[in-house]
Amino acid sequence: MARTEAAGQGAGRARSPRGRGEELRTEILAAVNRLLAEWGGVDTLTMRAVAHEVGKTAASIYLHFADKTELVWAALSDKYAELAAQMTDADASAVSGGPRERLRAQAHAYCRFGLDHPGHYRLMYEVRQPEVDIARIRRHPARLVSENFRKGFERCRESGYGLALPIEQSAQPLWHGLHGEPALAHSLFSDDSTEILTLAMADGLLDTWFPPHRTVPIGGRHLRIRLRPSASAR
Repeated sequence: MARTEAAGQGAGRARSPRGRGEELRTEILAAVNRLLAEWGGVDTLTMRAVAHEVGKTAASIYLHFADKTELVWAALSDKYAELAAQMTDADASAVSGGPRERLRAQAHAYCRFGLDHPGHYRLMYEVRQPEVDIARIRRHPARLVSENFRKGFERCRESGYGLALPIEQSAQPLWHGLHGEPALAHSLFSDDSTEILTLAMADGLLDTWFPPHRTVPIGGRHLRIRLRPSASAR
């Protein structure tokens, strides 16, 4: 999509005075967020396009960022950090409930962030980002979120909850499932019941890893017993 001259910040801006390096960096990152939101991906995003948006030369952008990948990741990093911080705070507030409830609190915080910040969420997860090799993708700012989930699963395992798969293979599917709930809400519906339904679905996902109850046959009837961590692990 071509940007109009009015939409851009324009080529006619004066050069920034010396000593405005951090201010220029902030302007650059804001420009990247605007362009990503408008264009829906990175295919047409270039250093030159960003430079035009802030009224600078492409060379001035390279003084702050080595390439497009670094530029995009930096623009999105504050959003991933905010999400990770909310997950951490929710985790800490649920300490008394044990590791399972702490992981649930993280899942709820994740979903609420997606529902409360649809613009941020789309930029983070629904806008195409630069493709990089596997070694570099591990430095993506989304690692802050995945690390929280892995820590939550690790605590559950240490407390005696059984895991059929390794930590990474457990945490990633939960993350994928949770991501789908805000994404569907953004696309299909949004009303007062959205959060209730989304959190209920998050609970259902978590229960597939750590069922709160198990049904056992006793005396011809099926009774539900509440599962707890094994005594050896407490």
